Amino acid sequence: MKKRIVVALGGNALGNTLPEQLEAVKYTSRILADLIAEGNEIVIFHGNGPQVGMINLAMSELHRADPRQSIIPMSVCVAMSQGYIGYDLQSFLHAELLKRGIDKPVTTVITQTRVDPDDPAFQHPTKPIGRFLSLEEAKELEKEGYRFMEDAGRGYRRVVASPKPQEIMEIDTIRTLLQAGQVVVAAGGGGIPVVRQGCYLRGVGAVVDKDFASCVLAKSLDADELIIFTAVEKVAIHFGKPDQVWLDRLTPDQAAKYVADGEFAAGSMLPKVQAAMDFAASKPGRRALITLLEKAGDALNGLTGTVIAQ
Repeated sequence: MKKRIVVALGGNALGNTLPEQLEAVKYTSRILADLIAEGNEIVIFHGNGPQVGMINLAMSELHRADPRQSIIPMSVCVAMSQGYIGYDLQSFLHAELLKRGIDKPVTTVITQTRVDPDDPAFQHPTKPIGRFLSLEEAKELEKEGYRFMEDAGRGYRRVVASPKPQEIMEIDTIRTLLQAGQVVVAAGGGGIPVVRQGCYLRGVGAVVDKDFASCVLAKSLDADELIIFTAVEKVAIHFGKPDQVWLDRLTPDQAAKYVADGEFAAGSMLPKVQAAMDFAASKPGRRALITLLEKAGDALNGLTGTVIAQ
């Protein structure tokens, strides 16, 4: 039975450098093509941690080399990352589909995500980006309004806010492309963070919480399934302890209890489980799957992974 599926690709699906990304996307495209070959409508959501960090570093180095060049805002860095990651996904996935006799367009939508300007995350930025700096370099850049945090004795890194997404601004475009039979790459990196100012959408210095953005995207598209590919095969409780237990299936209520018990690490599995249970609880029949990319085939056949459903 054909499903509408949002596939959220973690960092392991994209690599950490451009050469790594090219190889990773080739492999990832084969898995995505399997889903499409079964007749499913697919929207691809991806992270951008290493990529947006590289772009931010490159733009910062340009500013150092030529102070006439301003430091590029984080919103623009996210837009750049959407473009070049989307380009690779479009190229390799379309080629993989053609090998299978499927002539289906793959389109990347440069996507803005509206956030709340009063989100508490703006007062407590915690997301590190860019290279390590000396104290002197950090103090100099602080004069331009940037914030920095010392990182385990290795130097100082810029930190930005990670607000929760409120609305995917290009959702109608994404929906129209899906209805036209296209595969869509959208909301990469959580989307370009923007706030509404009258008739305008203004970019802000932040990175949108990616797991929650994938959930908002999936709910907005009335998707049947949200698949979150991450670095482990299944979700576990008592992770890393002698009594660790891998979880095959959870209801949203069971997942919420484990969250309340502090079973999942913040900044790691916690937001993924929260996004998955939010999506699964939002409408009868919806389900979320969390698993390792390399185990995608087995997980889709019910042989592994953690399913969250009512």
